[in-house]
Amino acid sequence: MAGRTKPELSHLGEGGAARMVDLRAKQDTDREAVAAGDVRIAPQALELVRKGKTKKGNVIETARLAGILAAKRTSDLIPLCHPLAIDYVDVDIRDHSTGLAIEATVRSHGRTGVEMEALTAVSVAALTIYDMVKAADKTMVIENIRLMRKLGGKSGLYERDTSPPRN
Repeated sequence: MAGRTKPELSHLGEGGAARMVDLRAKQDTDREAVAAGDVRIAPQALELVRKGKTKKGNVIETARLAGILAAKRTSDLIPLCHPLAIDYVDVDIRDHSTGLAIEATVRSHGRTGVEMEALTAVSVAALTIYDMVKAADKTMVIENIRLMRKLGGKSGLYERDTSPPRN
């Protein structure tokens, strides 16, 4: 780790007390975060989702809207998150062979990143899918919720390495 400073946890104050980060000294920049996650669904239940035949209605559209709302309400759910003026939220839910893939993109212009908002959008969209499909499939699995990309602020660009592992 030559040339690097020791990483610190920004939400810890004196003696390890939890604290909200003071943003006054930070610069406003364009911020973007993309998060992703998956919901594995049994084939019979997934077919109900595809055909729009679940008892609770359109699963994908309801989960998409729930994810957007969740991104806007992240500071109400995560104690040390700042309330943000979010400029853009998109939640994309795609069908694949074993279930549904969720991707959320959040953008703002401000002093702190939007990673938590993107991750919250994916999480709540996944939970909404679970809620709407649980009557047809109790074996569903919500998995692999992760940050894919973030841009802005002092740390700049981060992109998750998605290349297959080497043998």
